[in-house]
Amino acid sequence: MGTSLKPAHIDLPAAPRSDQRPDPEHADCRGVASVLSRVGDKWSVFVIMMLSDGPKRFNELKRMINGISQRMLTLTLRGLERDGLVTRTIFATIPPRVDYELTDLGRGLQQPVRALGEWAIEHQTQIAAARARFDARNA
Repeated sequence: MGTSLKPAHIDLPAAPRSDQRPDPEHADCRGVASVLSRVGDKWSVFVIMMLSDGPKRFNELKRMINGISQRMLTLTLRGLERDGLVTRTIFATIPPRVDYELTDLGRGLQQPVRALGEWAIEHQTQIAAARARFDARNA
């Protein structure tokens, strides 16, 4: 018995005509995916949670977020700042002081992020048990 080289999946939807526009309800999928990849990233979630009670300095955030490297915190803060969720304020002191704070847009994420974090904490034992059962069945 050999492998057939005949295509098996030939029932494909017709390609859209060039004069047809995409369904407006799905036109923003890429944009939404981009936003969700930022706010759904585990380090972004932690940063947003830590900044929810006010501005913090870089090293303060690093101490509060267990396991994050300096490079990853820098990249996360830069991405959140680029997306308008965090502001970076430099104070002209010696040594210079830099604070990070949620913007109004970022503060709008506090409640959903907090709810997600609380859900994860509440259900982590159940999820660990489900993973163990799955792994045992598929070992």
